[in-house]
Amino acid sequence: MRTSNPPVPPSPARPGHPGGGSTAGRGALRDVLHSVVPAVLGVVLAAVLAAVVLVAGAGGSAGQEPGRSPAFVPEWTWPLTPAPAVLRPFEKPPRPWQRGHRGVDLAGAAPAAVLSPADGVVSFAGTVVDRGVLSIDHGGGRVSSFEPVTTDLVKGQRVSGGQAVATLDGVGPGPPRGHCGGCLHWGVRVDGEYVDPLSFVTDRRPSVLLPLDATGAGAGG
Repeated sequence: MRTSNPPVPPSPARPGHPGGGSTAGRGALRDVLHSVVPAVLGVVLAAVLAAVVLVAGAGGSAGQEPGRSPAFVPEWTWPLTPAPAVLRPFEKPPRPWQRGHRGVDLAGAAPAAVLSPADGVVSFAGTVVDRGVLSIDHGGGRVSSFEPVTTDLVKGQRVSGGQAVATLDGVGPGPPRGHCGGCLHWGVRVDGEYVDPLSFVTDRRPSVLLPLDATGAGAGG
């Protein structure tokens, strides 16, 4: 009598292979890819943008040392040439009616040419007490005044920056003209308030301390 072998039951499918559970495995893989790929792309894009910003910043500051502020460019020019010594600096009074030095005294000798520090219009030309005074309105509420000077200009006359607008008066006989015989007093008002004229021709920004070079002063004991 012939007997047949009993049927062999199918083996359970392993994950990742065709059979039971393969559909669930592929679905999980898709979920992982959908969550990871956008995050990776976002990180890469952020890194690229950061690199572009750094390159653009380096290009805009070409020729400028790191950590240093941009080079100072004066708004005006000195009223005397060459640049004179400052005999007495600006001293803002505590109150408008109190004592101070409402301008700067510049070393000069008569009959040195007095130059307009910027474009403007003559707002006053005449004598105040015992000295000649010239005032120039530069616009924007800014007015320069010079004394003791002699000028042929008249009120309303337009002048250019660097133009000779007056001559410096000498001491002459008798008491000195003005409060600083043999010098030019230069005052500047902005909206009626006296300010330091040197702020328009020199770098008055506070100094910035830079970190020590790690390969230089920081080395050694």
